Amino acid sequence: MVATTSEQPLTLANIPLSSWSFAIRVWLAMILALFVSFWLQLEAPASAAVTVGILAEPTRGQALDKAGFRLLGTIVGVAASIAITGIFAQERDLILVAFAVWIGICVFAANLLDGYRAYAAVLSGYTVALIATQQIDNPQHVFESGVARGAAIAVGVLSMAVINTLVYTPDRHPRLMVQLATIRRRIRAYAGAAYGAEPGNSATFLTLLREIVALRPEIASIALETSSGLVRSVAARSVAVGLVAELQAARILNSSPVDVDDTDQARAAHQRAVDSALPAPQPVLVAGQEHVRNAGTEASAWTAREWRRRDDEVYQDLLALRSARWPLRVWRAPLYRSYRTAAASGVRAALWLAIASIFYVWAGWPAASASLSFVALITGLGATTPSARGFTAITVVGSPIAVALTGILEFMILNGADAFPVLAIAMAPFTIGAAILMKSQNPLWSSLGRVNLLFIPVILAPSNPQTYNPQSFLFTSLFLVAAAALLLAAQTLIPPVSDDERRTWLLAEARRELRKPAQQIGEPSEEATFRDAARIGQFLAVGGAQDSRALAEMLSCFDQSTIVRLCEAKLMSLADGPLASLADEARAAIAKRDTASLRTIARRLHETAAHRNSREVDIAACLILTGSIVDRGRGVDSARKAT
Repeated sequence: MVATTSEQPLTLANIPLSSWSFAIRVWLAMILALFVSFWLQLEAPASAAVTVGILAEPTRGQALDKAGFRLLGTIVGVAASIAITGIFAQERDLILVAFAVWIGICVFAANLLDGYRAYAAVLSGYTVALIATQQIDNPQHVFESGVARGAAIAVGVLSMAVINTLVYTPDRHPRLMVQLATIRRRIRAYAGAAYGAEPGNSATFLTLLREIVALRPEIASIALETSSGLVRSVAARSVAVGLVAELQAARILNSSPVDVDDTDQARAAHQRAVDSALPAPQPVLVAGQEHVRNAGTEASAWTAREWRRRDDEVYQDLLALRSARWPLRVWRAPLYRSYRTAAASGVRAALWLAIASIFYVWAGWPAASASLSFVALITGLGATTPSARGFTAITVVGSPIAVALTGILEFMILNGADAFPVLAIAMAPFTIGAAILMKSQNPLWSSLGRVNLLFIPVILAPSNPQTYNPQSFLFTSLFLVAAAALLLAAQTLIPPVSDDERRTWLLAEARRELRKPAQQIGEPSEEATFRDAARIGQFLAVGGAQDSRALAEMLSCFDQSTIVRLCEAKLMSLADGPLASLADEARAAIAKRDTASLRTIARRLHETAAHRNSREVDIAACLILTGSIVDRGRGVDSARKAT
């Protein structure tokens, strides 16, 4: 009981102290940003406060990484604003058309990226709304407005950096090292099912795969945490790529359990290997040169050796990560990009903006450009979430709450006060409360916290001295709520890309890529396997786990692609030798998925081998395994066609 109690995080009012620390940092940074903005007499101090809200991330590296991409996205957005207004200075309608097209392009780019890169893409889109559309009647002021917004964002970024430096802000890399080592232990335990002739657990495989690929953005962010952050980021990336390769090898190992030494000593050694993060002191598997009874057993032994090789590589990369040195192998962790999904999302985003623009032009509202900029803002932020319409629905709920809270803050608490300390104290409960909600494990509460943290400074629009204009407050509130409601109506009329469509397209792309020769893809085997794993992660994110037939086919494509690439790489070692013609026959058989020929070629290679530990025996085992996996894939495909 004592041990269990000590593991519980410290809390205050049943809220973890880490959440309180995070929320107080956000409040301090927001107040500092406002103070500096007032001191410098910036035109848009609210943008500095909103920047702090956007950069509210739990670790130092994540905040710095997002800050860099926010600056980059702002620069691109300001440049686009100047270009659009410069080309269509006298044509309001053409400016709106160009703006809708630009938003579509930015959403398209965001769907091809992940993490803060995706955020930078949509930021460059809605920055045009915040600058160009709000100056649509005064295009000559676009440059000035862009400079003012850039200055406010720079103040917000520097304020967040200063507070994160002065107040303890955790780094991500220590927890990331523990997380990666834990995943490796779980993969070893998953591979251990083969030793007891247990069937492979696909749910465990999918869980591990999804956890690994989800770490990709966080691995990139640790590069900015310390002076050795770049080296740690590269090492962590190599570990993640190696873990996917090891996990896939364990999956193949599970599909055909191998023979193991029956001695108690060997079983105990295996158990110690599973329970620790270190390689097993003695090999447990019966080596390929011992007691080989048939080709199937030899292929199983080769699979086990392949898994152990991957596991040792991951172990070495983990050591490099811990000691902050370059890994032996520097791998990229490529992201899978579905251009069809990205294009469909971009076109829909452009149409939503076009519908909103038509409505505002038809309604003839004064200052409707402010509401249109809110539409663009919600569209852009929603493009970086799993569900664009779900985010809009949360905004529809959260914006009236933000309006009510801002009204209480401005007209009941401040109530005409113009002293900065009063503003700082009055904003504390609203800012800290929203930041604490952001740390909630409940997605709804977390989203509402993010919405309020961003919208309260926007509606309040802090200034020096603070103005109290009920009419301005009502107009801003009305335009914000109307923008969220109008966007939700547009998304109901033209729905976002559905999960079913995304799954269908991802599966079709997996099938199409499987038909390509491995050498045409042009990626190292490990990197290509990680990219395919990222596609499975995207498939699972859109409800793929509930579609058992499609999931089985997706995994079958993954298995076949992985083993085919591995065989292609091994066959390259025969390219300049006396067995080059046999290697060419094997490649042709792989391209045709001729499993009978693969087994024949494997037998011929085995006959030419000088000893059982030779390269030819390894390649023969790989070809046999390829034939088995291709045959299994045909069974999955036949079942799909039958239904």
